[in-house]
Amino acid sequence: MSAAHWIVAGLLALFHLYAGGLKAVRSRERLRPMMAWVDGMPMAAVRAIGGVEVLGAIGLVLPRLTGVAPWLVQVAAVGFAVLQVSAIGVHLRMGDRQVALNALLLLTAVVAGGLAAVS
Repeated sequence: MSAAHWIVAGLLALFHLYAGGLKAVRSRERLRPMMAWVDGMPMAAVRAIGGVEVLGAIGLVLPRLTGVAPWLVQVAAVGFAVLQVSAIGVHLRMGDRQVALNALLLLTAVVAGGLAAVS
């Protein structure tokens, strides 16, 4: 596997592992300063999104690392792309126009998926 893929997938996995872990364990009050959108969603949904992010982060790295079902890396990358498109929609619906981070994460997921396909 190429070094470029490991760098891109690794950074994307670290970001989502951290963000997903926060969503999975922190209270609404502790998430609000970083993620104002949590007020508009049930905490069960926030926790589910956190769990999906943690599982996706594992899916970006573990299959290639172990050699078991390496195609799952592309599935995880597509899942993160869908997650970010949805996140942009939520932000825009709530009147929050600060979607640059989500757009960057979307682009990173697409690149990670593409690099996984060619390596």
